[in-house]
Amino acid sequence: MENTRESDAVAAYLKLLRSKGGDDASVRQRDVFFEQFIPFLVGKSCDGYEYRMAVETLMENQAASFWPPNLVIAREFFPFWIGDFKAISHLTSEIGFDFHPVDWMPLEVSLSEMWTNIDQEKFSTAESWAIKAYEKALDREHAPLEVIDVRLKFAKILVVRLRDAPVTQKNAFRIAVDATVPLFELKKTRQLFLVVVREFYNFWSGNPDAQEHVLKVSKVSIL
Repeated sequence: MENTRESDAVAAYLKLLRSKGGDDASVRQRDVFFEQFIPFLVGKSCDGYEYRMAVETLMENQAASFWPPNLVIAREFFPFWIGDFKAISHLTSEIGFDFHPVDWMPLEVSLSEMWTNIDQEKFSTAESWAIKAYEKALDREHAPLEVIDVRLKFAKILVVRLRDAPVTQKNAFRIAVDATVPLFELKKTRQLFLVVVREFYNFWSGNPDAQEHVLKVSKVSIL
């Protein structure tokens, strides 16, 4: 790793990871990621847009199973790359590192089959509550029926993907999203899915202000 900015950022990241208790396995996992990722960063302007583009370019050719852990690492590494010392301090003192980012992954599925059959899926009372609340919110925003239909399909797919998540998996929603995004072959479809899950999260998590987040965003990064 010859580039000074990137090598210094990686060194600082791994040093802090070690100081917070990172073991050899967690360091090796990140070394593998950085070997693949850093070439996409070299020579780029030090800003969020360039970073997001580099991540998306790298992940485009990654197997779906690598998306959740690699995106966790990419999110952690960003403040080191841009030299955001306030964010690094926050990461150190409050958030911490996910040494082994993904302990659970949704089951492998055929997305085309899920899409075709999702409206016949049976949902529990708890699952239905968030879905119905999201549907009502879309209706109150006067969304066209075809918009509501597509958004609800995305939300239902995510709910099904979350079913086997252990209760101890604190980042289950994020992992389920990260593992589902690469299943969509078209970038436009991926982008719409990301927009929908950002909206739907507010209903799934019980945010009392969930309505305020509906149909307000048109583009979301995979990060």
